Amino acid sequence: MTSEWFNQLARNRRSTFPDQFEPGKKVDDAVIKEILINATWAPNHGKQEPWQFNVFTGDGLKKLAQFQSNLYKETAGENFKEITYSKLQQNPLKASHVIAIGMKRTLTKNIPEIEDIEAVACAVQNLYLSVTAYGLGGYWTTGGITYKPAAKEFFGLGEQDKLLGFFYIGHVAIPSTGSTRSPLEEKVSWIYSQ
Repeated sequence: MTSEWFNQLARNRRSTFPDQFEPGKKVDDAVIKEILINATWAPNHGKQEPWQFNVFTGDGLKKLAQFQSNLYKETAGENFKEITYSKLQQNPLKASHVIAIGMKRTLTKNIPEIEDIEAVACAVQNLYLSVTAYGLGGYWTTGGITYKPAAKEFFGLGEQDKLLGFFYIGHVAIPSTGSTRSPLEEKVSWIYSQ
């Protein structure tokens, strides 16, 4: 691997949304396993590895779709939107795999919660880079039921844990368009000691 290859990988990573996936085309489970192994090599404080991944595929996608759409309907109250409900029912079925992203709270060491969250976010970046390297599409969503406490039990998460969203993976039928970033000078300050 060269630095130029990695530069291109990182700079060409894009979110690929469920409507952009090739319908019905499955990613091999062995590839998903490799992608998940890459995710687990993310940096984490105290080597606690606070991530927990639940992988839905095949009929499991229907189970996820049913659970999340029903929970949304039960808890949305007057904020209920039919379009959100429909997306929660349909979007998982457009993917090859959906990975529920959990953060298992590190309680054995004095590690701030935000550092466990940051470690899981690093793992998600590894998911993104991995799907890009495999020529697949990926999308991290935090919508729907992500922050609802009532969702935790379904994903094997305890009271101190957090559900941090869902990562959709599929074969790309419609590529994402290019993207831009602000000039580096607008976001970076260089400090040299004198």
